[in-house]
Amino acid sequence: MKYEIKHRPSFSVLEVELNTGESIQAESGAMVYMSPTIKLETKAKGGIFGALKRSMLGGESFFINTFRAEGGPGTVGLAPPYPGDIEAFELDGTLYAQSGAFLASSEGISIDTKWGGAKTFFGREGLFLLKMSGRGLVFLSSFGAIVRKELHNERFIIDTGHLVAFSEGLDFTVKRVGGLKSTLLSGEGLVAEFYGTGTLYIQTRSMDGFLSWIIPNLPKRD
Repeated sequence: MKYEIKHRPSFSVLEVELNTGESIQAESGAMVYMSPTIKLETKAKGGIFGALKRSMLGGESFFINTFRAEGGPGTVGLAPPYPGDIEAFELDGTLYAQSGAFLASSEGISIDTKWGGAKTFFGREGLFLLKMSGRGLVFLSSFGAIVRKELHNERFIIDTGHLVAFSEGLDFTVKRVGGLKSTLLSGEGLVAEFYGTGTLYIQTRSMDGFLSWIIPNLPKRD
């Protein structure tokens, strides 16, 4: 499988070249274009219970689409529903991502939901994380560009709405950015403080921030 991420970082599209017999699984609705040699199969990955859990708790689609090159080599173009970047991960182990970040992966990658613990109760992005395990390629999408931050037995703070993913070796707590006054009036709200050794992937824009900006400017109905 060969791939190229085009038009980064604002309007990224993932183009995957599949040899005969190769496949890639993707989030429902992610396909932009494909060759006529590509066959599409839609299924509830992990069975009904697994798909329901991933959909209701992880913010992903109930169904996963598998694109397979059957009539010869072919190309598939995939993109998220919002503007932003796409990051590729050569996974050999486990990666955790914020709900809604999954775009596509090798067919052998397991996608599940993980309870984030009571510490995530006040996080704006919810209680559950996506847990991707196995060996192969994983493609995640972001709202805005992606900033990569390496931590070496240290701590780092990010706004909860800017998290894309983090590797094994990192843990976090959700807390106020300052005192109660700062939390209520600064516009920063709650933050996630990560600690340990691993890699953080941060998006430069927040969906919550974008919606809070655009909604007051929408035309009012009479």
